[in-house]
Amino acid sequence: MLPKLACGARVMAKISEFMTVGEASEYLGTSPSSLRRWDRAGKLKARRHPASQYRLYAKADLDRFLGELGAAEEPPTRSSGAKKTVKRTRD
Repeated sequence: MLPKLACGARVMAKISEFMTVGEASEYLGTSPSSLRRWDRAGKLKARRHPASQYRLYAKADLDRFLGELGAAEEPPTRSSGAKKTVKRTRD
């Protein structure tokens, strides 16, 4: 939602704060079709350009998504019951 002025006129956010599908896919290191699929699934919401209705992604949203994705992909820690493999060498 764009902020409103006291007189009721809308203020456009800076276009430099948004990326096109191609720019956003390059930024995230994924394909444009993945971005569109995530938008349809509600995982990463796109805004629409007022004139063309093309998808635009806010850089802040992409950074937040990367943070959430990174937290989900952290490697699991070894449990205390797991055996440690030790390579033995001859003296």
